[in-house]
Amino acid sequence: MRASHIIKIGLAGTLVAGVAMGMSSAAVQADDGFHVDGVPTANPKFGVQNNVLTPSATQTSVAWGNLPLTNPDTANGVTNYGYNTLDGAPLTQTKNEAHKTEPDKNVYLTFGGKHYLYQGHEIGPRGYVTRINLDETDAAKRVTLISDVDPQGNAYPTIDGITWDPFTKQLLLTAESGSPKGGVFGVSLDAKGDAVDGKAVRLNALGSGGYEGIQNDSFGNIWIVEDIGGAAAGGGKVPNSYVYRFVPTDKADLAKGGSLQALQIKRSDGSPATAAQLQANPSDPFIASLHTYGTSFDTRWVTIHTGTTEAFDATGAAKAAAATPLKRPENGVFRPGTDFREFYFTETGDTTTGSTLPGAYGGVFRLSQSSAKADTGKLSISVVGDKQHTGFDNIQFATDRAMLVVEDAGDGLHTQRNALDSGYLYELARRDDRSNGKGSSAPTPVRWLAEGRDASATFDSMSGPSYNDGDNEITGIHVSDGDPTPAGILGAKIPHPVGSTWRTFWTQQHGDNITWEINWSGASQH
Repeated sequence: MRASHIIKIGLAGTLVAGVAMGMSSAAVQADDGFHVDGVPTANPKFGVQNNVLTPSATQTSVAWGNLPLTNPDTANGVTNYGYNTLDGAPLTQTKNEAHKTEPDKNVYLTFGGKHYLYQGHEIGPRGYVTRINLDETDAAKRVTLISDVDPQGNAYPTIDGITWDPFTKQLLLTAESGSPKGGVFGVSLDAKGDAVDGKAVRLNALGSGGYEGIQNDSFGNIWIVEDIGGAAAGGGKVPNSYVYRFVPTDKADLAKGGSLQALQIKRSDGSPATAAQLQANPSDPFIASLHTYGTSFDTRWVTIHTGTTEAFDATGAAKAAAATPLKRPENGVFRPGTDFREFYFTETGDTTTGSTLPGAYGGVFRLSQSSAKADTGKLSISVVGDKQHTGFDNIQFATDRAMLVVEDAGDGLHTQRNALDSGYLYELARRDDRSNGKGSSAPTPVRWLAEGRDASATFDSMSGPSYNDGDNEITGIHVSDGDPTPAGILGAKIPHPVGSTWRTFWTQQHGDNITWEINWSGASQH
């Protein structure tokens, strides 16, 4: 028996904290019935392990890798939800198994009373986008191919990030491939949620970089988070990735161009922290200060490109404009209830215990501005990563205070700490509390998911082909009511995860490539 911290989150109420005996883990309770009991430990990296989900929830698989597509592109091997079968190889657990395409992030939308989940695919011979019909009970009819070609009929890069742009009526997709291959692509949907023509159009004005996270705001701006590992140093890597904001000329047509900006973070003396400085000295005290609770830094958006030219090197342009690189930021989302004035984004870090660099374990940052279109703001760290909580990737809000963050630590770090990935809930301070200094200390992580390792991922980790990743990864954590209008942009509404309107999904990437829906327990239903 051991003591445990109990936390109750009141969506508009007070924080109650206490200690109870005989409980194995922390818990979070929201006023609307959202309750999360923590999972005590992560799964070890050994053999096949089951997922361990908080007892406050259950989960159901909504799609898995070997499901056939209803409209396959057989000539190019795009035949199954999670596999490319162009080479005719068996699907799994052989030395020559098929390429696993790894469905990544999720977008939940409702069209005409039908409920769909859209995903881009991260790995394999070509990028493609699928749609899961959540209402379809026949598994053979459940997954549809939305797109796997560009306007010229050619393949496009594999996809990491995805969001729905209600102003352009497009799925916006990011390719984490670096310039000139990476960038942003748009796939148009009609009023029924079907692809207009199935063509993924490169949006040149948004630049080319190792983009991953992508998110809209209410003004039609596009926020992009980049993930490019830097040069090796000190057992880790130098900062080499940027946070961007695209301000369109016409929010209804991104092809008309606009201005791409990159985030610049200022030192205490008002000078910018630049790539030249931080890459020459990756132990710069500024990086340690950036990853210290209670610190705050002035920020400014610097314009790095304007126009509608051919795709350009956004990473190089950000460096030349004295924007500030970070240690692999990956995904970001607006905090609900802030009118898009607070943007939270993850930083993965070095994903190794061997790094001696400051900020090696990454964290979660908060960018606060007077409005989403303001040119200046303040950056502070909300979660400082450590050995047990690092490799942060996807991020989502379950309420206006319950922030869900999931790990992608990688096989190497799994071995170093003998722990597979976990999903955490961090309870944030009320916004009015931060002015009183109550939001400047470490939040308590509550593990809502200890991810396991299915047989296919275990095989790949131990003896599978190099082109398929081993160990499962948590990705695609997504909480949405499916509203495809501007009112449904993530962050516009305060989520209520307990009930029939708001739905939660995550993808157990690699291995069998299973996408799950979570059903949170609670007394109230909406």
